[in-house]
Amino acid sequence: MNDGKQIVIVGGGMAGATAAFALRDEGFEGRVLIVGNENEWPYERPPMSKGYLRGEEPLEKALVKPAAEYEAHDVELTRGATATAIDVDARRVTTSAGDLSYDVLILATGSEPRRLEVPGADLDGIHYLRDVTDADRLRDAAATADDIVVVGGGWVGSEVVASLRQLGRPVTFLTSRPRPLEHVLGSEVADVYRLAHLEHGVRLMPGRVARLGGRERVEWIETVEGTRLSADLIVVGIGAAPRVALAQLAGLRLRDGAVEVDDLMRTSVPDVYAIGDIASSWNPRYGRSVRVEHWDNAKRQGKAVATTIVGRGAPYDRVPYLYSDQYDVGMEYRGLAPEWDEVVVRGDLEGRKFHAFWMRHGLIAAAMNVNLWSDGADLEALVESTTPVDPSRLSDLNVPLSDLAAEGVAA
Repeated sequence: MNDGKQIVIVGGGMAGATAAFALRDEGFEGRVLIVGNENEWPYERPPMSKGYLRGEEPLEKALVKPAAEYEAHDVELTRGATATAIDVDARRVTTSAGDLSYDVLILATGSEPRRLEVPGADLDGIHYLRDVTDADRLRDAAATADDIVVVGGGWVGSEVVASLRQLGRPVTFLTSRPRPLEHVLGSEVADVYRLAHLEHGVRLMPGRVARLGGRERVEWIETVEGTRLSADLIVVGIGAAPRVALAQLAGLRLRDGAVEVDDLMRTSVPDVYAIGDIASSWNPRYGRSVRVEHWDNAKRQGKAVATTIVGRGAPYDRVPYLYSDQYDVGMEYRGLAPEWDEVVVRGDLEGRKFHAFWMRHGLIAAAMNVNLWSDGADLEALVESTTPVDPSRLSDLNVPLSDLAAEGVAA
């Protein structure tokens, strides 16, 4: 594209910052501007529930790029600014720091935590975790709290529980199912996490929040099942919602609450793209639109949109990837398995060194390695394969994963 053009990126997180630098890597010489609503340099989110929350890692370690790189690569970043409107006809973005014209617009506004909608949800002492300010406030508040309750059995909730216990804080973990992560992993694999939390002194309790109570700040939580728990600090991790208000006002087409894009990250409006948490992108591999909230997707879509803009784009068909560290349980998960027929385990569940595979119609929909780090390429090949796999061979440690992966590639 013409290097005299101006690209505006709304969103100063992983996806937006990666897109900016990828444009330079792809040879784009026009003007690149990022509008970020935080006062920090763009940083990665995963440490907010892990090392940064525990005070073990400085924010500098989480930066997408060192601050000096922005000037070195002529990437303009406006921090602490909020985009409030987009005029797609005039090609103009209205922000709290002034109006910006664009030739190409990239939306990377990310997501925000879903809020509890129960009586008492507006009391002080209730925390959500998304950004560095949230992490700082939570760490400070947890240091003096006596009764911490974490609500929500997903990845963020589980990681926050682990981090708070590693800080020596008392935690009750309230989940909607008997085991954390059961809705994602199934009961057998999720039980590994249940036991890990119990071993580290977490009080596990299944239940759903009915209401919260207290005078000026939260003092207790009551479940739908009728249990009342003391709580002077509550952390809510019940999922995230894409920030699409700006896109919706601009008239972009939405799909299931996210911005609909094709496999080149293009929205329904010419020269407007969407990436990261807000994008529901058509994935040729799955034959459907997919929205992924994880770090890897934000980074890779940032690079993908840059290649599209400079005219070298290829369909984005990346297999979703995520990782999580909780206590001594490190894992990587590849694939997409909202439903499965069976879960095949290979290795030592009790010793927490194993692989797990989520099967759907004879194929491997997703694969996970726990405390095993040398088989990533084979696991990805197995997930990408369209060849059915015999579950008995998959679970047999005498059959190398590399052989199974090679069979899938050759078929």
